[in-house]
Amino acid sequence: MRRIAALLGATAVAAGAFGAHALESRVTPERLETWHTASSYHLVHAVALLALSLAPVPRRLTSLLFLCGILIFSGSLYMLVLLDLPILGAITPLGGICFIAGWLNLARGR
Repeated sequence: MRRIAALLGATAVAAGAFGAHALESRVTPERLETWHTASSYHLVHAVALLALSLAPVPRRLTSLLFLCGILIFSGSLYMLVLLDLPILGAITPLGGICFIAGWLNLARGR
């Protein structure tokens, strides 16, 4: 999981840079803010995954929930911006639910 977390961290930084430099003149300010939200959540949860990978007790379910959250939440927002398909925003909350479930699962000590 450590390698996956590191790769997700790298892609989050790349996505943030892409949004700041390549998208700035190509999308609306609202879409740019959407991209920023996606890359921020992506990076925060990549760091959380890295921390989980270093924990003495495996937190597999929490890690899986964070991974799914990144893919669904951030992924749907990235695609929404790149493809300009607002319907993709309909699945974004599922990723948010994964994030919340992951944090609650961690709070339970699992």
